[in-house]
Amino acid sequence: MALDLAIIGGTGLYQFPGLEKVERKTVETPFGATSAPVVCGELAGRSVAFLARHGEGHSVPPHRVNYRANIWALHSLGARRVIGVNAVGGIRDDMGPRVVAVPDQLIDYTHGRFTSFCDADGAEVRHIDFSEPYTASLREAVLAAAGRAGVAVVDGGCYGATQGPRLETRAEIARLRRDGCDLVGMTGMPEAALARELELDYACIALIANWAAGCGDEAEISLEEIFANLREATAVVPVLIAALLAA
Repeated sequence: MALDLAIIGGTGLYQFPGLEKVERKTVETPFGATSAPVVCGELAGRSVAFLARHGEGHSVPPHRVNYRANIWALHSLGARRVIGVNAVGGIRDDMGPRVVAVPDQLIDYTHGRFTSFCDADGAEVRHIDFSEPYTASLREAVLAAAGRAGVAVVDGGCYGATQGPRLETRAEIARLRRDGCDLVGMTGMPEAALARELELDYACIALIANWAAGCGDEAEISLEEIFANLREATAVVPVLIAALLAA
């Protein structure tokens, strides 16, 4: 079976609205269980798979997500293009709450995660080119879809992937800024690299939920405000994905 698109939903996106002819699939993988069943269906007349990265009840923290199982399952179902939807914090001045961004670069600060399919016993060792972590053609397609749908997005930016589940200190965010990061999130890696290992096209839609520590006017980051911002930003995702599929 071929899929036109697979979507991995992050915090605040646990089901994908508008899917028709829905079928839930529990996929067995060599790497264990996926975060949730894969929900397959049709959207805009195209075949789509959706997987909730943190589980359908947000029960899986970012450092415990089975990224290998998730990516392997989508690939085994026929996915060749994957969109990762990620809730992030904003560092750069134009990346405040409720902004939607399509990053083009990434720095990995995570640790202790299974970062490669090569980690499996007996697996072939592959050295992928990761100089451009997001597939240019898919990024461009997302940006074009946003233009057609009238969805405002920021083109580009560097995503700094941190370990979580705690939020970062002001000093850590200051370091990320010095390193050139524009966004900070907890789930960008190893997801992007694993997709590259399986030769999947992969792009990220980053939903900015809050200013990162020390970047906004707020003295303290409010979880209530984070989720309110996410609800607002997440609302544009189905519109954007439908426009992408229509092309």
